[in-house]
Amino acid sequence: MAPALKETGLYTEEDYYDLPEEVHAELIDGRLYDLAAPGRIHQEILSFLHLEIGSHIRDGKGACKVYPAPFAVRLFGDDRTVVEPDISVICDPGKLTDRGCDGSPDWIIEIVSPGNAGHDYVRKLNLYLDAGVGEYWIVDPAKGQIFVYHLTEPGVDVDAYTFRDKVKAGIYEDLWIDFSKITFS
Repeated sequence: MAPALKETGLYTEEDYYDLPEEVHAELIDGRLYDLAAPGRIHQEILSFLHLEIGSHIRDGKGACKVYPAPFAVRLFGDDRTVVEPDISVICDPGKLTDRGCDGSPDWIIEIVSPGNAGHDYVRKLNLYLDAGVGEYWIVDPAKGQIFVYHLTEPGVDVDAYTFRDKVKAGIYEDLWIDFSKITFS
């Protein structure tokens, strides 16, 4: 899991925005968690997903907006939690602010980086479940898998896919993302 920057005291949204630009962190329940810089594979997957989702929306097949990290998401309307998902899809324009998103995105995608798997699989899964995020994808390059969590259904429903599969986005009837098209050069 990502280590907390400070063990004592609680941070606020103001502290988060006062961080130096070179510090990449998230604020969860008043604690700052340092995030490692993403690697090349992470960025290739991020670019691929952003382009696929963005193209679908641009072609008139969706009214939502897609934002890649860094993009601040204030999940609960308080000043104790601001996260930066790798991909955020927001369908309610009333949630968009000059700083990012105020409320839960409809769809979040996190790409696992070495050393922070627990952050995405445990801490953020529970956080997004509590915040009312509808769909959460964890893309894990090391495992070669994509886990799709449907968080709006009673209980948590999860489907597992590989990088050879086409994965359907739950918020659109006609958006399938073909992970076999990702090439790592």
